[in-house]
Amino acid sequence: MKILLDDLSFREFLFPFGQLKSIAYLRPGILNILEKWSFFFQGDVLLASEQTCDENNCLRFPANAIPSVAFLLKLSEMKTEGLVSENVPFEGKIFKYPWQLPAINAWAIQEDYQLLSRGRKSLRLPSECVSYHSDNIFIEPGARIYSSILNGESGPVYIGKNSTIMEGVCLRGPVSIGEGAVVKMGARLYEGTSVGKYCIVGGEIKNSILMDYSNKAHDGYLGDSVIGEWCNMGAGSSNSNLKNNAESVKYWSVNEGCYISAGIKGGLVMGDYSRCAINTSFNTATLTGVSCNIFNPGFPSKYIENFSWGSQKYDEEKMIRDICNWMKLKSQVLTDETIFQLKKIYK
Repeated sequence: MKILLDDLSFREFLFPFGQLKSIAYLRPGILNILEKWSFFFQGDVLLASEQTCDENNCLRFPANAIPSVAFLLKLSEMKTEGLVSENVPFEGKIFKYPWQLPAINAWAIQEDYQLLSRGRKSLRLPSECVSYHSDNIFIEPGARIYSSILNGESGPVYIGKNSTIMEGVCLRGPVSIGEGAVVKMGARLYEGTSVGKYCIVGGEIKNSILMDYSNKAHDGYLGDSVIGEWCNMGAGSSNSNLKNNAESVKYWSVNEGCYISAGIKGGLVMGDYSRCAINTSFNTATLTGVSCNIFNPGFPSKYIENFSWGSQKYDEEKMIRDICNWMKLKSQVLTDETIFQLKKIYK
């Protein structure tokens, strides 16, 4: 039995994500959505945007469905022959808009922590570190942790393999640090924060998700935000996540062509390959597209279109060249497939 994760009918609601690849690659928690499903169904999880599946031998779930551990365990033990998706009640969280992810993230970290730590033994925390509720801290092989404070009282702290936690860092769970990531000296990471693989982070971060290879390496505040892959926030950049009058915040919905209320708090949602200049100040509920270079004076617009270069449009070839240069900094190469997708969106 195969599992098909399908986002073809609704991915427009999740702008700026879903333009370059499936929503299943988003990373609420420790694992991305595809990895969560694959934990019990390795090799049997397909993406509707990339593959097809025989309807008689396939359970179809929306790619924006984040399964609970209990549901995955139950599904893995079922006799799936002859089952249809309608007869398998889903258990977990489903999000419609990208700005809903921060509210789910603390829960997702705790669920993934159960999966990744069950039956395994954590590395020992170095003696020069201070820990609270150390039974709720898991350290993968190769991680380097210097004199820091790790607090698992409110939720788990997960340190991925080959990551680096520099001196003076404070982590308060639920928090996840991805493989190869670097948390710089004196950084403060609060509940509900996920740092993706090979990210570099510093300053103050709360209830936010940074996808793989992105940087928020310097002082500044990031709260209730979702940052795509290969993004970079200039030194001193911060976002607002609460209006001065404490009224509901509203994001621009590209698909619906109107502002959507998102509750009391809402930060920055930044598409893949986007960057901002030093000391950029983002308004509450700001949404930026893919491959934007944000450097306008004053507050940027609350909605920034794909391929914005300041107040102009990015030159296509310069845009590709700049992305390649950023990827070289982390010894990666932009694939022909991604170049094709970027040019397709650009046109």
